[in-house]
Amino acid sequence: MSSWPQPQLTHDPAEWLGDAHPLVEQLGTADGLASLHALADSLAARPVTSVPALRDFLHSYHERILLPEELPAIRTAYDHVSRNEIRELIAFDQQLAREASLRDFTSASQRVGLAQLQRLRPLRDERGVQRYLTAVEGGQAHGWHTLVYGMTLVLYSLPLRQGLLGYAHQTTRGFIHAAARARGWKESDCAALFTEFCTNLPVEQDLVCVVK
Repeated sequence: MSSWPQPQLTHDPAEWLGDAHPLVEQLGTADGLASLHALADSLAARPVTSVPALRDFLHSYHERILLPEELPAIRTAYDHVSRNEIRELIAFDQQLAREASLRDFTSASQRVGLAQLQRLRPLRDERGVQRYLTAVEGGQAHGWHTLVYGMTLVLYSLPLRQGLLGYAHQTTRGFIHAAARARGWKESDCAALFTEFCTNLPVEQDLVCVVK
């Protein structure tokens, strides 16, 4: 294992992996609420102009992207990297590109993933990192942020369950805060939404799920 500085394990892994979830990143600054509306439309949710509408959006995101797509992808990447199966990781990366539900934020996901891979570039003795980075830069892989996240959990010997929970918490918190900043909602409303969606997340289910 490299002597690369270790993250602070007192924080959620998602908080040190990247600055924002790709969907949240698409919002830009607080005046990017129109982007959130477009994403809500792609998820068949109401425009996010109220707390109930944000609740609908979060429900759609959890049910259609987070639980069935992102958490299983993190788990699959974690498993492949743990077994040094980089060829299989690249094949899975290519498979994700064919998922219709991910098309709305493909470019943002790849931009975030590549940025995180660049941060891992100094790990010269981690051959898996270097092989995947080479594949991404050569166009043989896309560098999905979820796969880089799963890889990073392995590199820093972080438990998978902790990583999945941290990711789910960070993404949900990011959406809530992005909408709240634009609308000036109460902190108590934000806290209530976070508790509603992040208490008793079915993470154990994703530890044993079979990725399609």
